[in-house]
Amino acid sequence: MTDQKKGLTYADAGVDIDAGNRLVDLIKPMVRATARAGADAEIGGFGGLFDLKAAGFKDPVLVAATDGVGTKVKIAIEAGIHNGIGIDLVAMSVNDLVVQGAEPLFFLDYFACGKLNPEATASIVAGIAEGCRESGCALIGGETAEMPGLYKDGDYDLAGFSVGAAERGTLLPTKDIGVGDAVIGMASSGVHSNGFSLVRKIVERTGLSYADKAPFSPVMTLGGALLTPTRLYVKSCLRAIRETGAVKGLAHITGGGFTDNIPRVLPKNLGVRIDLPSLTVLPVFKWLAKEGDIAELELLRTFNCGVGMIAIVKREAVQQVMDILREGGETVSLLGDVIEATGDERVVYDGHLELNL
Repeated sequence: MTDQKKGLTYADAGVDIDAGNRLVDLIKPMVRATARAGADAEIGGFGGLFDLKAAGFKDPVLVAATDGVGTKVKIAIEAGIHNGIGIDLVAMSVNDLVVQGAEPLFFLDYFACGKLNPEATASIVAGIAEGCRESGCALIGGETAEMPGLYKDGDYDLAGFSVGAAERGTLLPTKDIGVGDAVIGMASSGVHSNGFSLVRKIVERTGLSYADKAPFSPVMTLGGALLTPTRLYVKSCLRAIRETGAVKGLAHITGGGFTDNIPRVLPKNLGVRIDLPSLTVLPVFKWLAKEGDIAELELLRTFNCGVGMIAIVKREAVQQVMDILREGGETVSLLGDVIEATGDERVVYDGHLELNL
């Protein structure tokens, strides 16, 4: 009598379908909490639905954005802190939408891992749902992929995209940005989600662990401080756009910092002058600059340095816009103005950053 080999299952290959189903059950209440006009935020179907008419749009232009959180996810894995990374994921897309004057409508995520832990993954999705609620967009779907052999147990990556809309004729930047317009900065919450390959290299150089106290914030661990979620600027910026009619352009300060991001919203013949002493540099950037011996211009092209969103506004409406942004919870400062571009220099810096800890 010959021995018969046991037939293989998907679970034998490292993929647990039951764990995936359990995750869906865990996150359904979180997803429902993001419902808004136009979407019921139910998941489980093959696609998510959104009704533009129910959302109140008459002649909309759709705007889409997609992103991930880069190697910040590596710090989340090593520190064992996962609850804020979902907010980062949402922020990286919806902050890009509001820059175009668009209201975020819905969001979908993609989560990939080596071995699915439903409870840990649910904490990440809870952050995604929180980011969606804070931004007024519905979480209408997503995908979870368990890929043993491609990811090690404990490792994961995530990406997402959001779709927004604006009424035709209201998109930013406007075509009338001109010399003399004011540049307003909105404070960041920390490093946000860019430059983390350099951050990780600096931490490695110091010999600190993510469980150690943060030298720049002694009440927090280094991992906890670096993982402070990206600030969401959607509601405050939309209010300033709609109530003042004076916002001509917005720039989300991500990879490329001030140097590369601000020119993206300017006509080719214009640049900006930034008064660096007016920029309040957060302690984390002072620490990174010191420990990494980072030159000032490199710092300004890699990190947000304390300002996560830039607004270009009519000079006569500066105070009105700043007041509305403050009412929306933003910490704002007047950083400079729009100037004529000189050659390839689109961002001109006056003075120096205050980098003393």
